[in-house]
Amino acid sequence: MRTIDTRGLSCPQPLVLFHQAIAENADTPLDVLVDNEASLENVTRAAEKKGWNVTPKDEGEGVFRLELRK
Repeated sequence: MRTIDTRGLSCPQPLVLFHQAIAENADTPLDVLVDNEASLENVTRAAEKKGWNVTPKDEGEGVFRLELRK
């Protein structure tokens, strides 16, 4: 499993990092850390369109861990 930490980054950077990660490791489970609503929504939407199952976990202090699994 790979974790991408996008805390502190604004869109579209978290989305770009997500796309790079799945291009490198197409079916490897992936966790993405986000800390803003736009990134949470955009990464979730993009992942679901690509066929990933997304489980958001509230990590506290405004941080969410998006667990992405094929």
